Amino acid sequence: MKKLLFILMCSLPFAGFAQQLPEKDPSDENVFIAVEVMPVFPGGPSAIMDYLSMNLNYPVDAKEKKIQGRVYVSFVVSEKGKVSGVNVLRGLSETIDAEAIRVITAMPDWIPGTQNDRPVNVKFNMPINFKLN
Repeated sequence: MKKLLFILMCSLPFAGFAQQLPEKDPSDENVFIAVEVMPVFPGGPSAIMDYLSMNLNYPVDAKEKKIQGRVYVSFVVSEKGKVSGVNVLRGLSETIDAEAIRVITAMPDWIPGTQNDRPVNVKFNMPINFKLN
C-alpha cells in the first residue's frame, strides 16, 4: 500500500478585498515574494494537503525504482488567483517532476494575495515529499 506524504510551507490567513480592478496582463505586473496578505488555497492548508493527496499520482517507474524524496516547485498565484509559471527548482526524476508540475498546474484558483489593498501576483516555492511506505 502506498502512502504519500506532503509538506506545505506557505500559508497565511486571508483578509478579503472588495474593490474590482481593471483586467491587466500578469506579465506587466511585478511578482512579489512577500505581501501584506498572502494568497490562500481555498479551504486553507488542510485543503491543499487534501487536494495533493487526492490528485497526485506516484509514477509507476518511480515506484519500481523506489525513488523517494522532495521536489521543490515554484509557481505564481496571479492577482486573479490563477496558478501559472510552474517549474521545478529541484527535482527527483523526470516522471516525478512532471507529476508535481501537472498537479500544481491543475490546482483550482486561489484567493489572491494583496498589497496596499490591491490584488497582486505572488510567487510561491513549495516542497512536495514523495515517500513510499
